[in-house]
Amino acid sequence: MPEPATPELHLAHFLPYRLSVLSNTVSTAIAGAYARRFGLTIPQWRVIAVLARAPGLSAATVAERTAMDKVAVSRAVSGLARAGRLRIARVRSDRRRSMLTLTARGRAVYARIVPLALDYERRLLAELSLPEQSQLELMLTRLQRRAGLLGPAGKARV
Repeated sequence: MPEPATPELHLAHFLPYRLSVLSNTVSTAIAGAYARRFGLTIPQWRVIAVLARAPGLSAATVAERTAMDKVAVSRAVSGLARAGRLRIARVRSDRRRSMLTLTARGRAVYARIVPLALDYERRLLAELSLPEQSQLELMLTRLQRRAGLLGPAGKARV
């Protein structure tokens, strides 16, 4: 009996691939400005953005909130601390854990980048009508929740 035919995957139409390409394109475009003007990597900017809204988090919590690898967060934190943009304080009750907070220099960088980031977002979304922007927000939220429920490919069936 012949083996069943393997279904074809057309990468250009595969949603995870398209989302990844879009994310990389947007991140690369905006990261160039961060790197040139502020000397930041994408992971460093994400750490700053998270800590600006929620100071005192641990590196592990930052990794969870940004969906970044712990090693990437650790490198970003180290670089930001060396640059004087972030302070690392050990938790007295658990010396293995640390709390991260932005320094005045880190907060100043955040304040300078936010208008640039929001302007880029505004220009990117200008391609969509306001109802389409609302729909996109809703769909992204639903897809993010669903992806969290599904977990790694081939593992969970929800």
